Amino acid sequence: MNQVLPIADNRQVLAYAKEIFSRHRWRFLTVIIIHALASVSALAVPYIVGLLVDAVVDGTTRGYVNGAILIVVGAYLLYSFLTREVQLRTRILGEQVFAEIREEFLSSVTSLPLSTVESAGTGDLLSRTTNDVDRIQWVVRFGLPALITSAITIVVTIIMAIIASPLVSLSLLIGIPFITLSAIRYLKRARPTYLWQAQAWAGLNSVVAESVDFVGTIDAMDLGESRRKRMKSIISKDAWDSEVRAAKLRMELFFFLLLGTALPTAVAVVWGAHLISLGSVTIGMVTTVALYTAQLRNPLVEFLMWMDELQVASVSLARIVGVRLVDTDRTPTGAQPEGRDIVALDVTYAYTEGRNVLHGINLDLIPGERLAIVGPSGAGKSTFGRMLAGIHPPTGGSVTVGGVPLVDLTEDELRKEVALVTQEHHVFVGTLAHNLRLAKHDATDGELEQALRSVDALGWVQELENGLETEVGSGAKTLTPAQAQQLALARLVLLDPHTVVLDEATSLIDPRSARSLEASLSAVLSGRTVVAIAHRLYTAHDADRVAVIEDGLISELGTHDELVAAGGAYAKLWETWHRER
Repeated sequence: MNQVLPIADNRQVLAYAKEIFSRHRWRFLTVIIIHALASVSALAVPYIVGLLVDAVVDGTTRGYVNGAILIVVGAYLLYSFLTREVQLRTRILGEQVFAEIREEFLSSVTSLPLSTVESAGTGDLLSRTTNDVDRIQWVVRFGLPALITSAITIVVTIIMAIIASPLVSLSLLIGIPFITLSAIRYLKRARPTYLWQAQAWAGLNSVVAESVDFVGTIDAMDLGESRRKRMKSIISKDAWDSEVRAAKLRMELFFFLLLGTALPTAVAVVWGAHLISLGSVTIGMVTTVALYTAQLRNPLVEFLMWMDELQVASVSLARIVGVRLVDTDRTPTGAQPEGRDIVALDVTYAYTEGRNVLHGINLDLIPGERLAIVGPSGAGKSTFGRMLAGIHPPTGGSVTVGGVPLVDLTEDELRKEVALVTQEHHVFVGTLAHNLRLAKHDATDGELEQALRSVDALGWVQELENGLETEVGSGAKTLTPAQAQQLALARLVLLDPHTVVLDEATSLIDPRSARSLEASLSAVLSGRTVVAIAHRLYTAHDADRVAVIEDGLISELGTHDELVAAGGAYAKLWETWHRER
């Protein structure tokens, strides 16, 4: 699988984890201290039981037994209180950590260069925003408390066992080879296995997302069987094999883990009996250590179980942190444009290195003019439009506004200068007002209505029961493609840049309504520079100038009448289009 979005290495993931820890250092330390106190209070019980056994063997009083019972009850009450307190604190800490990871990831995703997003495709990015975030959420919310609890319990248990009897606690050593060797083998193979698994799911998600997004096309062209075969191929080739390898990895780990935790208890009893016969230890000491070794099993199993989940989460975190590593496609210099003129000078662009789709285009946009770009499919019209809008930096040459290269402006500065609207649109979950205010957060209802009026959308919005407060998007009111496109154009009106690039922005609206809408937009955008990439030639007819792009070059440039009179490529396009009307 081609990997466009980077994946962070272990060093970068560790650095990010340290950064998160440093922000919550004192909360982490507080949680660890309370966990340690809770573990000591619980693990004091086997120690007291051992003392009680020795006391009973040697002969003791009822008062001593009752006192020991009261201490045990008190220890459990203290353990219950501390456990409740630490679980609450740990859960709150986990939520805070996860919220920061999620918000920083969302910020990184929304800051990605559009060229990177388009190159990566939907599958990889979708997998990172769903599967990877969900895995981290699971580990942070539930694994973090469990890991801290089990780790501290293991350490305190071993210490208490050694305090009870250094000799008997030697039985703990028998489990170390099984646990250590299996853990080393597991950790060596876990990351590549889970990385393979994550990439397989990304590929699967890509097929699912594309199939859902273009279900109409798939149905119309009878591609259902082809898509099913594609999905089965990915499942059998990568997804299934990666899941099987991961399952085998876990089974091997937990087999030796169970062996390593069961043996010490048996050895403690046998070894302890031998030491008792030698008079080296008491029955109470053996009882205490045997109880401790038995109690080690649950926290050790839980610890390694969550370590397994942590390995999966670390791969997910590496993929999430990797998004932060994407290089920006622009370097703001702080230079400010002096004027509104946009100039393209010897612009070349290649999606694949060495294969240019634009071949040295030169164009001076006259401030306030309406320029139509026409040409055959695949000629480079949309690509050049993206150059003019600053979406993609050119491979060679430059595009400047007011003498400043577009790539020298920040995203916010760029959008104040020039904006792009394409035939691709998106309706965000929320109200219509919320969707519109994405372009201007402080816009009044009057400004929203004016923007809708300018794109001929106010009528159908007012017919909705809740008007601007109507909930739209997934799970709410579904807008037609034409309505969604009008919403995108209304956002453009609110954004109010001095230069607008429209890439077939009215293609989803019927021709008669589209021409009416474009006339309305022309009135609203009067005084602004408008570049319209047109597939309906009446757009070119109404423009001030027309540029014809063929094979990545501007072959003709002039007014509609001039180009028709010239009898070139545009004249032929116009004649063919006019005849078909």
